[in-house]
Amino acid sequence: MWKSRWGGKPVGPLTGTSVKPSGIGRRWLGSLLLIVALGVLPACGSKKAVSVSEVKHRGKLVAGVKFDSKPFGFLDTDGQLKGYDIDLMRELSRRLLDKEKGVEFQQVLSSTRVIAINSGSVDAVAATMTITPERAKVVDFSIPYLTAHQAVVVPSDSPARHLKDLDGKTILFVLGTTSEGNIKKRLPGAKYTGFKSSTDAFSALKARRGDAMTTDDTIISGFLSDNCGFRVLDEKLSDEPYGLAFRKGGAETPDDLRVQVNQSLQAMEKDGTLARLKAKWVDGMLKGKPCKP
Repeated sequence: MWKSRWGGKPVGPLTGTSVKPSGIGRRWLGSLLLIVALGVLPACGSKKAVSVSEVKHRGKLVAGVKFDSKPFGFLDTDGQLKGYDIDLMRELSRRLLDKEKGVEFQQVLSSTRVIAINSGSVDAVAATMTITPERAKVVDFSIPYLTAHQAVVVPSDSPARHLKDLDGKTILFVLGTTSEGNIKKRLPGAKYTGFKSSTDAFSALKARRGDAMTTDDTIISGFLSDNCGFRVLDEKLSDEPYGLAFRKGGAETPDDLRVQVNQSLQAMEKDGTLARLKAKWVDGMLKGKPCKP
């Protein structure tokens, strides 16, 4: 059994999946809070980007993923790590290393993704990370593999029917995401409370510690599949193209990990793999299948 260094409940071993704690110490938290609103951090550690040769020599691809963001990365009731980003990284491992289980998954949060990359703890991050110009200054991104949309969820009995109805109300968001900046621009008169994870934010909404929560519609759909009594406002705040993130410093050589990942993603788009992953993990939830009481 191990316990995430970011808190939370102990998690047991995951059969057939190599999982380790993030390896990022609590000492980062103080400085992190000063700059987390930007969602970026200055590069630290090695400036050298990871090569495919290095990954093959090591025998495994180390991926930073979320453990609490259904349907992208989450611990299921059977204790297994599952989701779109999990299957995506396993498929990339199969194509790059010729073995589907050649991935070691390490837990990251929205607020720790860039630290994990630039500290060298992971080779890549696949964790619902939106490609933005600000983030591209400190990490390198792959081409987009899926586009989500920022949305707002409220309790079913909320009087709010439109985004403007939440001005002056308390809105919950996740630290280190693009959601914070987007919602504050649209509702400057609202009150805001940030959380380390989307699970924490949604739990606060369930406890009525806020009037609404904002994050990507794909992530909200995961919560609504397991929780009745909530609805999503029709308005979407933004498009959120997800990309894999890598340490900066790549020479754009054929051996660069990002170069080969991009080639694999293009092939997966062409052969229908990305469409199948989206159909498996995202489409059913976005169509609003009945929640579980």
